[in-house]
Amino acid sequence: MTTEHTQQAEHALTPSSYIQHHLGFNAQSVGDTSFWTLHVDTLAMSVILGLVVMGLVWLVARGATSGVPSKGQAFVELVFGFIDDQVKNIFHGDRHKFIAPTALTVFLWVFAMNAMDFLPVDIFAKGIHALGFEHWRAVPTSDINTTFALALAVWFLMIFFSIKAKGLGGWIHELFCAPFGSAKFFKPKSFLGFVGLVLSPLLFVANFAFNLIEYVSKPLSHSLRLFGNMYAGEVIFLLLGLWAATGVTGAIAGAILGAGWSIFHILIVALQAFIFMMLTVVYLAMAHESH
Repeated sequence: MTTEHTQQAEHALTPSSYIQHHLGFNAQSVGDTSFWTLHVDTLAMSVILGLVVMGLVWLVARGATSGVPSKGQAFVELVFGFIDDQVKNIFHGDRHKFIAPTALTVFLWVFAMNAMDFLPVDIFAKGIHALGFEHWRAVPTSDINTTFALALAVWFLMIFFSIKAKGLGGWIHELFCAPFGSAKFFKPKSFLGFVGLVLSPLLFVANFAFNLIEYVSKPLSHSLRLFGNMYAGEVIFLLLGLWAATGVTGAIAGAILGAGWSIFHILIVALQAFIFMMLTVVYLAMAHESH
């Protein structure tokens, strides 16, 4: 299908098919089966934005001086200081070794991926069609695969630091002995200790069930919060674009509402990146603490 035919087909789309068309992924099957698919657009945009953001920070840091800072250096130092203050209020260990750099990376990367939602949908789609792509999602965080992958990475780090801080035995002990009971409680040196020893198998089951729910809920809530907000924002932009295509009145109303939603969406983009970063720091800080 040529670019001209693609554009003509897009103009003939109904409102629902228009939204579905823009929300489609550039998916490629992995292997001979369609069970595993790779979202090429999500992967490409995530990697490109990560390289761009970290590259810009590296360039500013490389040219940093101890004298009067440039505007870029002043902005980067402001962001560094803001993130470091947030981490300091939550994590009380050596934050500069890993936690603070991880928080900075998460915040900047998620913010950059969220900010792709400000690209004009139809203009971006025409540019993508000119390059020969039928579908291309520009906002990686509106894909559940991206947010869940980020949340799982934080989840594995949380388990790693928990084992590193408490030891494998201490981590397993915490799984079965917290929040109900402790090592001292199960030593039969008193009547209470004897009762605790008798009831310990039941308490082990209850403790493990509570901890299992906690471990499962963390990546789910961490990923779905970011995905839900960014996906909803993308759909609203598409609805406003449809309204603008209904005529002169719709175009004026769509432009006014689109401008208002864009201004409000700036707060959502920054706030969701901040929340995702803060939850990352909180989970990693909890991994270093004992019940």
